[in-house]
Amino acid sequence: MKIVIGNDHAGTEYKNLILQYLLSKDYQVTNVGADTSQSVDYPDFAHPVGEMIDKGEADWGIVICGSGNGVAMTVNKHPKVRCALCWNKEIAALARAHNNANVLAIPARFTAAEQALEMVKTFLETPFEGGRHQRRVEKIQLC
Repeated sequence: MKIVIGNDHAGTEYKNLILQYLLSKDYQVTNVGADTSQSVDYPDFAHPVGEMIDKGEADWGIVICGSGNGVAMTVNKHPKVRCALCWNKEIAALARAHNNANVLAIPARFTAAEQALEMVKTFLETPFEGGRHQRRVEKIQLC
């Protein structure tokens, strides 16, 4: 499974923690995020995540910024992305099971590191339920 991860300066610490976890589980991970806490512009790191999903170069994406909103809005501009801004593992599970989300957005300033890891684990382990949810997901795509 190929995962791409992008973050701004507010998400560097969480990104590094998540990277360690993903690599320990033998996921193939591409890091397109900021590697320092110096202020950067989140779209510069979210768009590459969306581009990799669009091109089929990654199966899953994780984006992280202070509120999670900026990276979620940015990456959702890409046609094949269904990014969910999640605050806990229950929302991450529903985003996968009901919405077939393929990108997880994490609000680093509003979640604990342990919560962020739990969301990642849950997001990657929860299957899409299909059925009535498939029809709804199909209605999301405009192009």
